Amino acid sequence: MISSRGEFLGGVFAPGIEISIDALAARAAQLRTVEIVRPRSVIGKNTVECLQSGIIYGFAGQVDGLVRRIITELTASEPGPVAVIATGGLASVVLAESETIGYHVPDLTLLGLRLVYERNVP
Repeated sequence: MISSRGEFLGGVFAPGIEISIDALAARAAQLRTVEIVRPRSVIGKNTVECLQSGIIYGFAGQVDGLVRRIITELTASEPGPVAVIATGGLASVVLAESETIGYHVPDLTLLGLRLVYERNVP
């Protein structure tokens, strides 16, 4: 989280989509890696759809739950609008299902690293 003055306020770590899929495939009997796409419905009718639903809707719910709690904490001490930006390679997978993500900037981390580099190179 970044304040309106550009200060880093803190953050949240959680396992990502790929790590979660890999863990399920490696540790659960008879489960395998599946294509990460939106299933026909939330309630899967077969193993592949069940995994896809858990991934897509589960991660969207995780993001929304965390964002809502973060907004509650942030606005208690610093009222005002909050921008939620999805970044990273698989952010687009949950983007359409999230209720709280307002922006999608896939390369935000790389853009930030470039800015840090440019500020530190003579």
